[in-house]
Amino acid sequence: MSSVVRVWRPGRVVDPQSVIGGLRKGPGDPAYVFDPVRRTVWRATRTPEGAVLLRLTPYAGFVEAEAWGPGAEWALDGVPELLGDRDSWDGFEPLPEHRVLVDAARRFPHVRVPRTRAVFEAMAAAGIEQVVTGKEAFRAWRLLLREYGEPAPGPNQQGGRVMMVPPAPEEWRLIPSWQWLRAGVEGRRSRVVVTAATRAHALERTLALSDSAEIERRLRSLPGVGVWTAAEVRQRAHGDADAFSFADYHVSRNVSYALIGEELDDDGCAELIEPYRGHRFRVQRLIELAGIGHPRFGPRKALPTHTPGATHRLR
Repeated sequence: MSSVVRVWRPGRVVDPQSVIGGLRKGPGDPAYVFDPVRRTVWRATRTPEGAVLLRLTPYAGFVEAEAWGPGAEWALDGVPELLGDRDSWDGFEPLPEHRVLVDAARRFPHVRVPRTRAVFEAMAAAGIEQVVTGKEAFRAWRLLLREYGEPAPGPNQQGGRVMMVPPAPEEWRLIPSWQWLRAGVEGRRSRVVVTAATRAHALERTLALSDSAEIERRLRSLPGVGVWTAAEVRQRAHGDADAFSFADYHVSRNVSYALIGEELDDDGCAELIEPYRGHRFRVQRLIELAGIGHPRFGPRKALPTHTPGATHRLR
């Protein structure tokens, strides 16, 4: 299968892994492979035109993008947005007393918020990630893609595995309940994904909106989608630099501890980061990259056991 190649010269330093590394669902993600030697990212995704395998390799002054599959042109058209070209640091100025954030902004000045333009794909991943540890969510994503995804077009054997394109909305809807449970996804989370699959076209139409509040309202109109899930989708699909992950078990505590040395809940953290409105997810991302988090004592939290009747806090 032939490929299409384009060169993007952004006029700034761009490291694809630093920008879109947050899209990877664990080291075994069948849809994302990173080659640390060449700093190359391989990403399998689904576009309105069909499946695509995208390779992004940074060089001095430019990024080479190569794509295979029916969605190649669509994916290549979106490379600048995917690598944060629509994102801007304008108006973002770390307060001097927030030394960790000041240092992180100096260390990672080229990090941008990506815009994948794949709303349903982001919703499916976020639905699976609700109220569980990352380890459990990544395992479920891996198992479901291997079983119900499709092999990516082109040279899809990367990182010692066959890369897989996430299922299309209609394919997610056909996954039987016992296969969801086998992957460790109880009914409460699988219903979020299946319901979103029935409204996939409406979800994609939110890309045309410029009002982040209206985007959030439409996302949260889906049953089972709360503030956390909507924020995760806005971060990934819409490139929203203000979509802070409230209702997460760790994020508010990590951010507040990094900024003032004190662990705060969502309300306290919201007040603390209010001066950064418009860039609150940028604050979260920079602190994540800096590796600063609240102290954790005692044994690690065990993976939860879920049942079809389990109920959890709306995220």
